[in-house]
Amino acid sequence: MLERTRTTERYARGFAAAVAAVAALVLAANAGPAEADDPEPDRQTTAPLEAAVR
Repeated sequence: MLERTRTTERYARGFAAAVAAVAALVLAANAGPAEADDPEPDRQTTAPLEAAVR
């Protein structure tokens, strides 16, 4: 027969699971694409703005 767990054990396990879940969410949120070596992005324009207005 299974033993009953104490209330403090249940709360400790729940707290540990919550901390692990928050840590996983924080790590997942911070995991993004790596930054490029070139800090200036390519800004390729197809036509000047004046040409688009005409």
